[in-house]
Amino acid sequence: MYYTKSATSVVRQLEQLQQRGLEIKDIHEARHFLLTMGYYRLAGYWWPMQADKVSHVFKPNSRFEDVVALYNFDRELRLLLFGMIEKIEIALRTALVYYLSNEFNAWWFQDAGLFINVREHVKTLAHIEEELDRSKDIFIKDHFKRYKSDQRFPPAWKTLEITSFGSLSKLYGNLKPTITSKDVIAAAFQTVNHTFLPSWLQSIAQIRNICAHHGRLWNKNLPGRPNLLPKPPAPWLNNVPPATMHHLLYVHVCCMKYLLNVIHPANPFTSRLQALFETYPNVDLNALGFPAHWNTEPLWQ
Repeated sequence: MYYTKSATSVVRQLEQLQQRGLEIKDIHEARHFLLTMGYYRLAGYWWPMQADKVSHVFKPNSRFEDVVALYNFDRELRLLLFGMIEKIEIALRTALVYYLSNEFNAWWFQDAGLFINVREHVKTLAHIEEELDRSKDIFIKDHFKRYKSDQRFPPAWKTLEITSFGSLSKLYGNLKPTITSKDVIAAAFQTVNHTFLPSWLQSIAQIRNICAHHGRLWNKNLPGRPNLLPKPPAPWLNNVPPATMHHLLYVHVCCMKYLLNVIHPANPFTSRLQALFETYPNVDLNALGFPAHWNTEPLWQ
């Protein structure tokens, strides 16, 4: 089967949306949004407004301005989460460098003997090497210039400083369970032991990538599934969402909040998230998996 649809003009796109039942109050404004954001990107936000997903007929009272509001909400949500994830990323990087460099040496991340899956470890090192090659940081350039005869990567405190969150989470998750630092780091984040933290980091890294590449979070079927602690040592949720809802954002954001409460106890995550929801009262939070009284849970206090 071959794809047969061809590109269409913005004028035709607007006509088609109106014919399908989407109310467009300001045609000029709608044209501007289609030209600057793109039809296909916005389609992810009007998809739930369609009564028929085959003929793409819209439900009654579906409005283009609501599509734009939903898009803006999602953009602000991504910016908020990206800022919160930054704190988790820095804390993870610091913990990996400190604990493992002291347990082993400054080049522990290159030691294949410390990792479960050597093949995956090789792939991770290849990504790290690409990041080193692309780096414009003075401390990386100076290291290679000064230590030309040293064929190793720069030490952990230099190399991991420019390593992506995704690679950091893979390094941690792939460490052998017998390595002391793996449990020490998990305990430092109050996730008890190495059984739980890798899946949390993986899901957060995936969300970070969505945010960094301006993808959609609202009504998104997320790929990661965090392995939740049965009895967390720190404040958690009284009403934990069932596994059938773990593809939605809420449980992932709860994992972020749990880690943030350890890393930065006075974090403003709750107030900023609540303010965002109040700014866009028409947004359906069920599409993100948020329950009605999410902010009364012990985790969010």
